[in-house]
Amino acid sequence: MRERSSRGSQPSVDERYSQWKSLVPVLYDWLANHNLVWPSLSCRWGPQLEQATYKSRQRLYLSEQTDGTVPNTLVIANCEIVKPRVAAAEHISQFNEEARSPFVKKFKTIIHPGEVNRIRELPQNSKIVATHTDSPDVLIWDVEAQPNRHAVLGATDSRPDLILTGHQENAEFALAMCPTEPYVLSGGKDKSVVLWSIQDHITSSTDPSKSPGASSGSSSVKQSPKGGNDKVSDGPTVGPRGVFQGHEDTVEDVQFCPTSPQEFCSVGDDSCLILWDARVGSSPITKVEKAHNADLHCVDWNPHDNNLILTGSADSSVHMFDRRKLTTMMVWDHQFINLKATKLLFSACSGLQTKLLYLGVLLKMDS
Repeated sequence: MRERSSRGSQPSVDERYSQWKSLVPVLYDWLANHNLVWPSLSCRWGPQLEQATYKSRQRLYLSEQTDGTVPNTLVIANCEIVKPRVAAAEHISQFNEEARSPFVKKFKTIIHPGEVNRIRELPQNSKIVATHTDSPDVLIWDVEAQPNRHAVLGATDSRPDLILTGHQENAEFALAMCPTEPYVLSGGKDKSVVLWSIQDHITSSTDPSKSPGASSGSSSVKQSPKGGNDKVSDGPTVGPRGVFQGHEDTVEDVQFCPTSPQEFCSVGDDSCLILWDARVGSSPITKVEKAHNADLHCVDWNPHDNNLILTGSADSSVHMFDRRKLTTMMVWDHQFINLKATKLLFSACSGLQTKLLYLGVLLKMDS
């Protein structure tokens, strides 16, 4: 742990944590701490399952990155959330960092082929989630239909309900679901952005005239190679609707336009922000060459104003772009502590607030 500097201007990590903990009853209406056995690389809220007088029940998706003694897992949990102005301040402040919260209960475990680097849920069907692992494929899971598994050494991987193929190299982090159509977007080390429609698999399954060998959007069955070095199990596959080339390095994040399934954007290690439109081809519509002075790690599209795009970078800055005038930008002039070489993760909520999740601390900013 760092100690205070000679001038006494920089508090240590322990002091900052103690200060935050003392302010918890003031900052939050409610807080629950749930200690995990293994680190989690990704977590997402799912649908609301139930609403009662004093609390609601919400689906929660999270990953467990193990050391190999047991398999990596995708965990589906149910979380009881106490409503505002219900929990007493004393109860909120007296949480135990080492304990598991009684408000978070595991519902189902899926044995995942490889680490779960990213989880995204399908807005049109609350039972469907997509995951990224260290492979070129995107895995689609029906969390209600999947059997509950016990993560023990030697257990076989769960079988994905659908495998999206199209990347030529590993696609580990860049993943997005369209808010208006059952479309999936991904980016990877092959410097490409790939677009799929889950509907293509449903159409191919119900229409025998569609051959598995057809080109874009075709459905078939993936067979694991005899060598057994493929992390993804056998399963039905669907090909992409489009592969978009324009980046010169790994694509780190992708995002759909909130109002159009054909428009999306991407950022990457080439420091570029690229806007795409699938209706006019596979080349960029607009490319901002030096969106930042370092690798771009994340991008988000404003759900309330689809002209505004937010990017985060390893250069310790956040930029906001207006796509009507991309030659200028608004730089968020806040210096994030220890942000260099650190990945930002943006998350938009449905209310009139924007939330920035950074190193486990939730900062609320009124919009």
